[in-house]
Amino acid sequence: MSVIMFRLRCATSCPRRLLHVGTVNRDQVLEQLQVCPAEDQVLDVVGKNKAKLTVSHVSCALEMLCQFQRDKPLLLRTEELKSHPQFLTLRIMAEHKIPLMDDLMLVDMLYHILRLNVEPHDSLVQQLVLEAWLRIDGLPMSVLSKFANCLSKQFLHHSPLMGQITRIVDQKLASIDDARTLSSLMKCTSSLVSPRLQDALISRVYDLLDTMDPSNYNTPRRVVKFMLNTKCSHPPLLEKCNQIFLLNLSRMDAVHIKSIMEIYQSLQFNNNDFRLAVRKRLIELIDSSTDPYSYTKLFVALAPMANLEIREGLENTAFLLADEFSAWQALSVFEALAEIQSRNLGLMNKIASVIQGNLHVYKPMQVAKITQALYLLKYQNPELSTKLRIILVNFLQCSVLPREVAMLTRSLLMLPSQRVEEAVMSRIETIVTQCNFKDLNLISSAIAKWLRNDTSFCNNTPGRYVRLMTTLNRCRLERLQTADRLDLMLEELKHNSGDWAEEMLLQETMVMLQRMMDQINWTNVQDLALFLTKKRYLCPPLMQRIASVATKDIDKIHYSATFAILLPFCFLNYDSAQVDELRDVCIRHFTPRISSFEPHVLVFLAYWLAVAECFPEELVREIFSIDFLGKLDSELETLPENLNMLTQRRLIELNRAVCLECPEFQVPWFHERVCQQMQNRGKSMPGSVLQQIHKMLAEVLGGINYVQKEVIAPYCYTINIECILDKHLQPLPYSNWSKPQILDREEVHWGTSSLKNIKHELPPGAQRVAVNILKPSSFCKNSHHLKGSSLMKKRHLEILGYRVIQIPHFEWNSMELSTPDAWKEYLRKKIFGELSS
Repeated sequence: MSVIMFRLRCATSCPRRLLHVGTVNRDQVLEQLQVCPAEDQVLDVVGKNKAKLTVSHVSCALEMLCQFQRDKPLLLRTEELKSHPQFLTLRIMAEHKIPLMDDLMLVDMLYHILRLNVEPHDSLVQQLVLEAWLRIDGLPMSVLSKFANCLSKQFLHHSPLMGQITRIVDQKLASIDDARTLSSLMKCTSSLVSPRLQDALISRVYDLLDTMDPSNYNTPRRVVKFMLNTKCSHPPLLEKCNQIFLLNLSRMDAVHIKSIMEIYQSLQFNNNDFRLAVRKRLIELIDSSTDPYSYTKLFVALAPMANLEIREGLENTAFLLADEFSAWQALSVFEALAEIQSRNLGLMNKIASVIQGNLHVYKPMQVAKITQALYLLKYQNPELSTKLRIILVNFLQCSVLPREVAMLTRSLLMLPSQRVEEAVMSRIETIVTQCNFKDLNLISSAIAKWLRNDTSFCNNTPGRYVRLMTTLNRCRLERLQTADRLDLMLEELKHNSGDWAEEMLLQETMVMLQRMMDQINWTNVQDLALFLTKKRYLCPPLMQRIASVATKDIDKIHYSATFAILLPFCFLNYDSAQVDELRDVCIRHFTPRISSFEPHVLVFLAYWLAVAECFPEELVREIFSIDFLGKLDSELETLPENLNMLTQRRLIELNRAVCLECPEFQVPWFHERVCQQMQNRGKSMPGSVLQQIHKMLAEVLGGINYVQKEVIAPYCYTINIECILDKHLQPLPYSNWSKPQILDREEVHWGTSSLKNIKHELPPGAQRVAVNILKPSSFCKNSHHLKGSSLMKKRHLEILGYRVIQIPHFEWNSMELSTPDAWKEYLRKKIFGELSS
């Protein structure tokens, strides 16, 4: 069918390109070309009519050859065409007739030649590019976009010629009224556009997408690719592109779907409607995806969001196809298996065998990916690990790219080893001064682990490790002290090595951020807020600046970014008048768009606001509506397991907070049974500090029967240690009193009515005391300032009738408390001193 349609199109397009058209003299060569059913016939016509071929004949013949190749399945396309004598004739004639071509024919010719895999250094390609360059200022924008696409296929993204095209786009942007043309130009020039032009392009294409045919999903696909290339995530534009993708999903194959999903993942764009529709479409494609190429794309896209039954079916089919996988397909499947934490040993063995047989074709970064997948799968294959190590070391010795050296070093860290090769250390030493902060962190984390684990080598040459770590830290410090672009540093700071040296540099990092505080604006407050949250670092000047900028420019900020902006204030328990104002403007900003949030993100947002004692009624009622909970259940099926579990936990904690602090909302407590199941699964041995405090508190109170550890309070709060004191502050033994409980645990309870069901069964004036141990994670990293979640737990236990005693780790482990008597006296003051006061 596609060949027939092409002939009909060719019948109308080719005559327009003839230099002389008449009704009397028929163009027999053209007619012969139009009825050719395959490539061989086209080439036969060319061979028999060499002397008669005009520029239009050559153009039409090349266009037909290109179409025939395109109609073939990918695996059936061959290189035989390029060596055919008549194809060489066509190329020679095309080169001779370049001056006779109009602009459209010239660029079309170049496009078709490149699609037929003629090398960029071929004389015809170079002459066509040169001629188009000479005419570049006069090319129509639609032709210019096709020419730019041809340059991209030759990897000329950074060439002076592409620079000229970028200049023309900048000058004529207002006159471009076709979304397809503009999207193609955006994608091709993405590596050269300035921030100003980038904003202008996004604004222009945002408007043009409304005027295009919504069935053309390749246009928004190029737009999101532009955003990926420029690292510019523009939520309104992404949402508009996403709507077009949703309209066309039923027409997409697994290859196109996977490419869009990869871009979304890189841009950190999540859309529940898209994920659900994609999963449905991919399941429909399972039966028709039978070749290795399409099945690989299907497997990689569907496996992470499929249920157990579908996932097993996918793995079984992959097992049958594994022997046919190419090196690249095997790598893709291996990475997907690591992502889903597969335990299908048979499949892993088959994929590993394919990879091992093709190790010689992989590039450095691909070998790094294989190593990471091997590590995440905990797959034991000594032979493969040994070969990977040899290849990584060889790549390291040859590499001169800082990013590549950092990734290869990190990959070596994942493989079992008895020692670190001298060549590895030498290469790191030579490249380290050229690395950015992110790469320095990657290398530093590897060296720190080697320093801990590689005792045999370290004992022989400890000085080399120390010297290298010193150099790394000096380079990182210099990078912090000389940085002058906040956006660039925020990008570099996203990777967290977690080594002790990075923590030592944290203070310098905050100094650097405060030095560039005037560069904080509405475009980067989200990244800065996430960084402070991730580092658990309370820096009031930066927090105030974030609050000020976000409050001032809230109308410019996408509603979905309000969660990240509010997060550090709730998480780090920081409040002020400016923060109160920020919270109010953010709530007003996102409330009209509540239904547009991803369900799990909305749960997180409501939970962290609850931590800060903020319960917007419209938000709470939306989350605990039947419709929303149904949407959330559907979304959870597509989320990774760890995110799924975290979302469920946050919903439980939010449910508890609303029941305890906002009974007027009449939200039921419906997580009792789920909490019990989670607690039964999560039981672990008590820590040494807990056992120590439990034992000593028992001695202080008069015996082990006066204290209980790891008590489950109402609403499923876990209390480290609990005791009961009467009205005279005398301990009561547990043999006489039961722990509090909610009656009728199988029922759903509404508001604080469940509090009335809690059986205290204590004598008048007696009260329960909850002793909670506060670990380092309960505090901000740079101070003894308590985090929001620990404060909320104290607040809730007090609502439940407990007197809460908190024992900070820095007090319990202080030099002042170094003897059993000192610890007991400390506990005595904590229990009786605080209660009597």
